[in-house]
Amino acid sequence: MLADNAAIAAYLEAQYPQPPLLGRTPLERAEVASWNWRVEFEGLLAIAEALRNGSPAMANRALPGPDNYPQIPELAQRGQARARQFFATLEQRLEGREYLATDAFSLVDITAVVAVDFARVIKLKVTDEYPNLQRWRAAMALRPSMAT
Repeated sequence: MLADNAAIAAYLEAQYPQPPLLGRTPLERAEVASWNWRVEFEGLLAIAEALRNGSPAMANRALPGPDNYPQIPELAQRGQARARQFFATLEQRLEGREYLATDAFSLVDITAVVAVDFARVIKLKVTDEYPNLQRWRAAMALRPSMAT
């Protein structure tokens, strides 16, 4: 059983190499790996920190796993600030670019869509403050895999 995103992505890339979602060249593969790490750690973890430490539904569930951990309200505030900074990072990165990591759609774009959409649970949305992020998210919504 594969239980982490990196292992699942590596397996799927090896099993279904076209289109390449982890990059086409060594440099692209490094850029995809680097940006995917950033999206997971600067984005998804910030959002999770805000949610787990700020939502009444997550009382005593501030960390994942079998044990209970109390919420720390200051961590919810920090998570909110980190998530807003993450959106600013994406906004800057997408200036003049169609995709986040390389000139082709990649795993980073998939991970980032998840993060951007997940941010709604902490009431952070892609507003007019982020025109590049809005443009990118609208383009992602047009992809056949995003159809509901």
